[in-house]
Amino acid sequence: MLSKKMTKALNEQVAFELYSGYIYWAMAGWCSEKGLNGAANWMMMQAGEELFHAHKMNAYVIGRSGRAKMLKIDEPRFEWGSLLEVFENALEHERIVTSRINNLVDLAMAERDHASMTFLQWYVNEQVEEESNAENIINQLKLIGKDGNGLLLIDRDLATRVFTWPAPGTPAA
Repeated sequence: MLSKKMTKALNEQVAFELYSGYIYWAMAGWCSEKGLNGAANWMMMQAGEELFHAHKMNAYVIGRSGRAKMLKIDEPRFEWGSLLEVFENALEHERIVTSRINNLVDLAMAERDHASMTFLQWYVNEQVEEESNAENIINQLKLIGKDGNGLLLIDRDLATRVFTWPAPGTPAA
C-alpha cells in the first residue's frame, strides 16, 4: 500500500503528465498552423506518450491501493516564434519533468518504498530518452539555421515518428 505522501505526489505527477500532453497538443497545433505537418505529427506522438505516462502512473496508484485523484490541469502556452523555440521549450519542459521524477524517486527512497523506486526507474530511463530526443532535434535546427530546405527535410523526418500504446502486460505497460 502506498503512503498518503507518496499517493499525493504520484497524483500530482499524473496531473503534470496530462499537462505535458496538453503542451504537446498545443505545440502540434502551432506546427500545423505553420505548415510544419511533420513536426505536428512528432508533437502529437509526444502527446500520446505523455498521456500513456499518466495512464501508467495512475494505474500504479490504483494497483497499490492508493486513491487516484484527478487534479486541475493548467492551460498551456500556445505561441512560439519558430520551430527551434518550440523544441527549446519542449526540452525545458522535459527537464522539469526529469526533476519531478527525480523528486519522486527521492521520496520513495526516504519512505523506503522499494516497489515505487522500482516502478519509477522506468520513468528515470524514459526521461533520459526524452531529453536526448529534444536535444538532437534542437541541434539539427541550429545547424540549418534559416535554411528553408533544411527545415523541410527535418519536417519530413519528424513525420515518420510513431507511437503505439504498449499492450497490457508488456514491460512498458
